[in-house]
Amino acid sequence: MDAVNTAPMIEAIGLTKLYGKFAAIQDVTFAVPRGQVCAFLGPNGAGKSTTMRILTGFLTPTSGTARIAGLDVNGSRMEAARKLGYLPENGPLYPEMTPLGLLRFFGRARGLPAERLAARIRDVVQRCALEAVIEKSIRKLSKGYRQRVGMAQVLLHEPDVYIMDEPTSGLDPNQILEARRTIRELGREKTVLLSTHILREVEAMADRVVFINRGRIQYDGTPDQMREQWGTLEAAFLSLTGMEHS
Repeated sequence: MDAVNTAPMIEAIGLTKLYGKFAAIQDVTFAVPRGQVCAFLGPNGAGKSTTMRILTGFLTPTSGTARIAGLDVNGSRMEAARKLGYLPENGPLYPEMTPLGLLRFFGRARGLPAERLAARIRDVVQRCALEAVIEKSIRKLSKGYRQRVGMAQVLLHEPDVYIMDEPTSGLDPNQILEARRTIRELGREKTVLLSTHILREVEAMADRVVFINRGRIQYDGTPDQMREQWGTLEAAFLSLTGMEHS
């Protein structure tokens, strides 16, 4: 892998977020290069979503720096946003819109030329299997379809960096397989950080694992390295959360 590909596309540098005396995250530091799918793993409430919201510019850290494609998220938020596709868990969608209307709205907001926008909409509708609901009100869609609409919106402008919070939440088994395939394909040339607490997702998609618990990074390595140290990912999860003897 050349120097260009190993340059960090996502950087968390000493990120801390305090709410009064409570530290939601503390001194979180890691970097993800181009061409990698990194699983941000940890139990519920560990600090995954807080970290991701800081990395995407939706939350300001108490201290530390977040960078996307080398751009400081706080100082250059709009420029960083152009490089980024963000899929929050249960992300907000405009329920009165149709998926087609939503994609047109976001594409225009991102300044995509009309011809390119039309081509990109065709591509993401096919990739996310939205043909059957493209003209239906989002309000009437199932959770799985809403998640797929969110994924289509993230893919629309072909960003360099993808940050996804529980991307397979609400999907049925067939949809999960398709989402995994899409994320693995993205990880060949792009940069993907996905949060999860589901070990099957790590097995299926991740080149690397950053494990957080109680707001602090506890582990950074590959799934194979986790297995070498603990035998299984489940044993690693239990050990890193202090549950192996409970």
